[in-house]
Amino acid sequence: MMMDALHDVLAPFGPQAGHVHALWTLTLAVCTVVFAAVLAALLVALLRAQRAGAESAPDLSSLGRPEPGRRRSVIAAVAASTLLLLALIAASIFTDRALARLSTDGALRLEVTAHQWWWEVRYVEPQVADSFMTANEIHVPTGRPVIVTLKADDVIHSFWVPSLAGKKDLIPGRTATLNFRADRDGIYRGQCAEFCGSQHALMAFFVLAEPPERYAAWAAAQRRTAGEPAEGQLLRGREIFMRSSCAMCHAIDGTSAQAVRGPNLTHLASRSTLAAGSLANTPEDLRRWIADPQQVKPGTYMPATRLSSEDMDALVGYLQTLR
Repeated sequence: MMMDALHDVLAPFGPQAGHVHALWTLTLAVCTVVFAAVLAALLVALLRAQRAGAESAPDLSSLGRPEPGRRRSVIAAVAASTLLLLALIAASIFTDRALARLSTDGALRLEVTAHQWWWEVRYVEPQVADSFMTANEIHVPTGRPVIVTLKADDVIHSFWVPSLAGKKDLIPGRTATLNFRADRDGIYRGQCAEFCGSQHALMAFFVLAEPPERYAAWAAAQRRTAGEPAEGQLLRGREIFMRSSCAMCHAIDGTSAQAVRGPNLTHLASRSTLAAGSLANTPEDLRRWIADPQQVKPGTYMPATRLSSEDMDALVGYLQTLR
């Protein structure tokens, strides 16, 4: 179930994540120095403090005695703190500008819509006929910039792939944009980073960065519609899909099922996970998800589908052919 997916803000593999990592490193260094200085000052104060017992009279002599040395120390500390804060503000501004300077020439354009609790991904091509949809997995070619248009269908979500880019909120009624580029082949785990309901923690997605030629082959396969089932059991599985509640929420291109409430299933079997990373895409887990999704993601909008064992086998067998 994509156990090798990278999800580490300290391991950047794109220029956007690199800028964020550099700012984080600088902030950590400054805060570490300040924290160490405060602890050192506290330790010095404790060591130099006069000792007194329970019977000692209070010493108030310092109240009327000038302390120019200590005054200068306080002024120097305030000045240093101000300069460090200004430096961090400047670093944040420069980082923001660096993030905006990513070249988008020849960029791949995606439109990602967040739902409770899954991700709809539309690949937007210059030719409308070449556009296609998938869910919860994003394939991108390495070395090519990606422009992601972000939308939310219901509540506020947040799109975050820590090894490739920073966070970006998705707010209902608004459109946001996030640019990134993957410079190394690999699988990068993403996560909704804004609490969006009871199954927020089970709203993952994956970015698969691959060589341009492999990406092109994948995209060409995604543009194909579902083929005709080859034999009787699979035909029966498709018929069960069409007459059950499945066709009321899901689309399979090339069939009469064209609903858009749930993920597009045209190439379901080509994905590695089910239910936004909650389950591995195996026949056993697919059967479990269809039969009782509330056991996997309590509160999910997908209803249970009650079928006989034979009908479930036929349905799962058909869905496993959708590559």
